[in-house]
This record gives sequence, C-alpha cells and structure tokens, in this order.
Amino acid sequence: MFTIDDLADRLGGYLPQDEIRQVRRAFYYAEQAHDGQRRRSGEPYVTHPLAVANILANMHMDHQSLMAAMLHDVIEDTGVAKKALGEQFGKPVAELVDGVSKLTQITFEDKAVAQAENFQKMVLAMSRDIRVIIVKLADRLHNMRTLGALRPEKKRRIARETLEIYARIASRLGINTIRVELEDLSFQALYPMRAERIKRAVSSARGHRRSTIRQLQTSLQQSLDDEGLPGTVIGRQKHLLSIYRKMRDQRKSFAEIMDVFGFRIITEDVDSCYRILGVVHNLYKPVPGRFKDYIAIPKANGYQSLHTTLFGRGGMPIEVQIRTREMEALANNGIAAHWLYKAGQTEHPIAQGSHARARAWVKGLLEMQRHAGDSLEFIEHVKNDLFPDDIYVFTPKGDIMELPQGATVIDFAYSVHTDIGNGCIACRIDRHLAPLSTRLESGQTLEIITAPGARPNLAWLNFVVTAKARSAIRHALKHQQHTEAVQLGRRLLNKALATFETSLEELPEGLVDRLLKEHSLKGQDSLLESIGLGTRVAHVVARRLVELQQGETGEPTAQPAHAQGPVVISGAEGMVIKFARCCRPLPGDPVIGHLSAGKGIVVHRAECRNLAELRNDPDKLFALEWSDDIDEDFPAALRLEVESRRGLVAELAALVTDAGANIERIGIEERDARLSIVNLILSVRNRVHLARIIKRLRNLAHVGRITRLGN
Repeated sequence: MFTIDDLADRLGGYLPQDEIRQVRRAFYYAEQAHDGQRRRSGEPYVTHPLAVANILANMHMDHQSLMAAMLHDVIEDTGVAKKALGEQFGKPVAELVDGVSKLTQITFEDKAVAQAENFQKMVLAMSRDIRVIIVKLADRLHNMRTLGALRPEKKRRIARETLEIYARIASRLGINTIRVELEDLSFQALYPMRAERIKRAVSSARGHRRSTIRQLQTSLQQSLDDEGLPGTVIGRQKHLLSIYRKMRDQRKSFAEIMDVFGFRIITEDVDSCYRILGVVHNLYKPVPGRFKDYIAIPKANGYQSLHTTLFGRGGMPIEVQIRTREMEALANNGIAAHWLYKAGQTEHPIAQGSHARARAWVKGLLEMQRHAGDSLEFIEHVKNDLFPDDIYVFTPKGDIMELPQGATVIDFAYSVHTDIGNGCIACRIDRHLAPLSTRLESGQTLEIITAPGARPNLAWLNFVVTAKARSAIRHALKHQQHTEAVQLGRRLLNKALATFETSLEELPEGLVDRLLKEHSLKGQDSLLESIGLGTRVAHVVARRLVELQQGETGEPTAQPAHAQGPVVISGAEGMVIKFARCCRPLPGDPVIGHLSAGKGIVVHRAECRNLAELRNDPDKLFALEWSDDIDEDFPAALRLEVESRRGLVAELAALVTDAGANIERIGIEERDARLSIVNLILSVRNRVHLARIIKRLRNLAHVGRITRLGN
C-alpha cells in the first residue's frame, strides 16, 4: 500500500525538505481528523487524500497544493472548521481546502441544483486561486479510479458529471493526461460492455499491427537521422472514448479507425519542428487540407503542435504530431506546467502563457456568473463554453480571435467586449457587409459596426453559440425589460391615481414606503416593475395608496372622481408591451389592453374573440389608444384566393414592395387544380397602409377574395 514515506521520497526530487515536512504534517492532521472513517471499499479514509496528493506529485505541484489535497475533505467530512485549518497551515491552504469543499450546510431541492451551486462556489474560489481546480481534478480522478464500490445508478451519475464538466475542464486547462483518464473511466462506467469490447479489440489490433508500427517508426526516425535533425519518434495510442466517438460520429467501423497510424515526434526547438515537417512531407505525401499549425496559432488551452496526415505505403493514413519537449510537457500537464517549471525555479514562457490563458478563462466564467439568473443557468453556460472545436478569425488590426465552430458575428462581437456586442448593429466580413447571423469561417477578418443606444435583440439567442454571448444577451434583455417595466408601471399607476385626482409625485413622503413594507418589496422600482409586468393591478395599488393617505388624515376613503382614460401606446415601448398574434392589431384599429402576468400589456383588437372571458374583469382589461407619432412597422396577415399560374409569387412580391411594405413570410397551398390559397405576413405602417395594399392586390386579374386574418 502507498504510504506517506513513499510520497515523501517522490517529493524529494523537486521540493525542499522543510516543505516536505509541512506536507507530512498535513497528512498526520488529516489521518487524525478522519480517524475511524472508511471508504465504501473498506479502506481507511485517509488513503484517498494520500492518493490525491500522489496524483498532484506526478504533476510536480507545489507543497500548498499537496497539503490542500491531504486536507481537502476535512471541512466537509469532519468537525474541523476553515478557521482552524488557517491557524494550523496558513490562509492559502485553508482557502484551497474551502474552495474544493462542497456546500454541506445548505439543503438543496435536488441534485442538479446542488451540483450547480457547488460548482458556482468552486468557480469563485478558482478566481482567487487557480490551484483549486487542479486539486479538484485530482480528487475526481481518484474517485473515478475507485468507483467500483458504489451503486450502479450513483456510478453512472458521477461518470456523467465527470464527462460533462470535469473532463472538459481538464481539456480547457490543457491537462491531457488527466482528461484522457477521466474520459476513459467515465466511458467504462457509463457503457461497460462497449468499453470492454473496444478494449479487447484494441489489444488484438495492436498485436497484429506491431510490425507495421515498428517499420513506420524506423522509417521516420531514419529520415530525421539522415538530415541530422534532433527528434524522437514515438507511437501514439488512441484512447477508448476517442475511438468510440469516431466510430459513432463518422459512422466508421473499428477496422477503419484503427487503420490510421499515429506518431509523435518530439524535438528540441520550434525551428526543428518546421524542418522535420519538411522531411516527413518529403518521405510521404501529405493529405491536402489536413495540415494544422497550432504552433503559430495555439489552442485556447495553450496547446501547441504541428499536425499533419500523410499517405503511407498503399495509401495507408499516418497522423503525425511534431512538437518541442516544452510543448509536450504543456500538452500533458497544461496549466500544471506552470508549477512544473516553477519547481525548477525557472518558469518557461509557454507555461506562463498557459497560466495567463487559464486566468482569462476563469475571469470569463465570473462574468457569466454575474449575468446568469441562477446557478442552473450558469452551469448550462459553462457546459456550452467547454470543449469547443475552434475557428480563428481576425480583427481589423490583425489580432487573432478564437471562437468555437459555428460561431456567428454576434459571438465575435461579444468576445471582443460585452459593450461591443450590446451595441452591434452591422458587420463587415472581409470588407463586405454581412448579416449578424452569418456563421464564421477561419481566416476571415471582421469589423463590427456599433451605434449608441443600440440594444440586443431577443432573436440573437436563436443563433449565438458561445456561452459569453448567450449570458450577456440574456442579462441585457433582463435589464432592458426591468427598465421598460418600471417606466410602464409608473405610467399605469399615475393613470390609475389620476382617477383619484392625485399622482405618484403628489403623494406624501413615506406613504409609498408603507405600501412597500406591507408587501415586503425592496423599493419603489420593484413595485412599479410588478405593475408593468402585470403581476399587480395598477388600479388596486392606487386605491390602497389613497386608503393609506386617507387613513393618515382620518378622512373617508375617496372614490374615483372620473373614469380612467386610455393608455397611449406607440409600439416602441419594448419588451413590456406585446402585440397579440391572434388578431395582429395595427395603428388605426380600435384596441384594448390585457394585463398578462410576467409579460406586461398584450394589445388586442377590440373585437378579438380571445378576450371574451376577460371583458367582465375591469382590473385585467383597460382602454388603449394609438399615439399620433408612430414610426414602427407592424405585422399584418392576409389570405388570398388566387388562380394558380407561373410567376404569381414574383408578381405579388413586386406589388407589395412597390407599395412600401415588406413580405415577412409567404405560404402557398393548393385548394384544387385551378385555385390556390396564398398566406402573407406583411410589415405595414398602419391600417390605412394595409388598405392601400389590399386595394392594389384586388386590381390583379388573377386574385379573387382577400381576407385580413385575425379572429
């Protein structure tokens, strides 16, 4: 069994003796704290923190990380407080331990919320000290290695969480050794039979391929030696989940996947990487379009390497990766390479860059956390953000921006800055104007055009792919809705108070505060927002305010002095006034408002049948009238009976465009061999504009009956 003495011997290779003594002290403290506790497998509990520390020792992590590994379950599973740990081992170690610990003092409704809240707590700790996540990954890795003692359903839940979050985080931080093992262990827990069959097939194939691999390896090594280039050629093995994903996604058989031979060439410097690339391309023909230069443009996690695919003997594909020793260390250890080099007291620039990128990523997580509505929404954003396939685009100044596959102009705008995204109105791709929903491709140059006062559009959520863009848009829309709801709530309340011959501004100071206290509201904006969103009725709130006022003066409660006048609308109020799709009201139509909880005012045509049940409820329905100053377009639906003939759609489109309107949607359905039904959704200015369009349509020889849709 692995002991603290074995760990101390291993640490002796890179840590001074006084730091090793501190790690020992942390072990003995944990041993005493966990005394009497056992794991599901029956082993003493302290074997787990010791194994976690050993994983970190393999990554050459510093002594504080190792101490935190020893103590990482002490706060969660024993009676020891964070303050006591701080007094014993220092504040940095106590903060690390607290960052890894779950929220045990709070009871959650379900495991999803608990998982999300715990992850959110860990992200906050990561922002203070990135080592938190490295200790957590090592903890998760050992837990995955010892899953066998758990119930099948718990085993699957932990494996799924590991695959969805922790393996992806390891990939995002470039810690490839941990990522590969976490993925394979998760795969084996989720699909034990598939994993076992692939494992056996890989073992069998490796035996058959041994001589071919040896010949290819010798051939590549001989070519390097002949050119006098330093480099070591090693065979590269595919891991289980990688094979399974390729078989599933590419719909290939196991034999087709294993037909590809992989090699890695490790050399001394960047110059040698490119010279070796030339040698292997001379030896075997490269496959067009399969060369990737991750040295010039590193991945988001700092990974650097040259990737190329070659045609071997008989057209057999050979995948070759070429990198320096430092790049190899970073590929395996990622951000942990920062401490790997620090242990030798000289930090390599590659490791420094990896550490800076990781901090930038965590900073992005914190921004998402501030914008997210709750912990479940936050963890959804994080899952979307992790492990993307990347494309590379350029700013007008030539800076490289990395985005996930399928990213759009809006994603790019938000990756530059949240304010740029919020103010985006147009874009030029390679100097040509392009729609904001355009999916980007590597190598394009983008210029974002912004305008003061511009705001995000709800429709953007239908096509953005990055978590940062999605969370920023949702946050901006919530803020926009709040502002608009407060403004509308003020108008509605003042309208209701006007019937009592008063207004919000004329009420005595402290009166509104009494009402807020009655309803446990935080401030006046909360009250106005709830009125604007329709969760409170303005007339009821107005009556209560007047009652409170009369109660102070001792006068009898006032009755409304006159009927409440109509609310004026212009169509530009934003998210708190919506226009019903059932009847599609237009300026000029008699309209009526319906208060819908959480949505605000829904505007209907006065004759709309959907309001029949609400007509007797004066608190839910109130009069509206159109503003004289309207500069918006509104959708209108028409149904045309036409004679079927070629070129009809083009003729209709030309007529509508000439009339100054736009066709939003058009649909055609055959009624019989001679007649067809055309359904049009048009954008028009008002009822008069629509009437002029209908008049023009009636003049067409092949158009019969025209009906404006809306119940």
